[in-house]
Amino acid sequence: MSLSNQDILFASLVGSEVIKLVPRFEALENELAKHVLPTVPFLPIRNRLDIDTGHPSEIIGDVWLADRPESESEQFFPLSLSIDDGKTYFLLPYEPMITISSKNNLVKRNVAKQDPEKNNKFQGTIKERWSRDDYQIQITGYLMGSMLKGSVKDCFPIVDFQKLVKVLTSANNIKVECPLLEQLGINYIAIEEFSFPFTKGENVQAYNIKAVSDFSYELLIEETNN
Repeated sequence: MSLSNQDILFASLVGSEVIKLVPRFEALENELAKHVLPTVPFLPIRNRLDIDTGHPSEIIGDVWLADRPESESEQFFPLSLSIDDGKTYFLLPYEPMITISSKNNLVKRNVAKQDPEKNNKFQGTIKERWSRDDYQIQITGYLMGSMLKGSVKDCFPIVDFQKLVKVLTSANNIKVECPLLEQLGINYIAIEEFSFPFTKGENVQAYNIKAVSDFSYELLIEETNN
């Protein structure tokens, strides 16, 4: 797979593992490039750039301030997480990339079958029954502090980071609100694993979450005497 300059920049920002998902991250990549490319030299090399100086550049004040978090109405598929069954929610401040997959569990039997007519009517296996597997949900995104450079207290998104860690490490059911997940009937998820990959940029922290759908089932049936 050939990588463009933006691909290399995104890889340096969120780590080598996430670069495998570059084809699905173009929107996020472009957004990150807008934040970090003008001021923070992430790459260990410096390319020679031909800059057109014929047009005056506009310098905007507070160049070290990062963009504010996106509100729910500004995100296309906002994702909110709750560990108290919907009483309070933590809205991921910048819209993450959500990848969903699933499969059917089939029970196959290889049965010896005669084909007297020799018309290949009895080829293949016998599928006795099937069931739906869990939805595999991968959530990848980033948190961003208010200042591009400075001390950890000023730059690193400590508050949002702590809120996310509290959700990911909670033993309670995690209720989710997301238009995409709602289309699949997913209201709860269970966290399997998560990571915070090395992220270049003093005010940026990437995260990668692997979860599965969590549906409620009535395992105990109350018997009534007729």
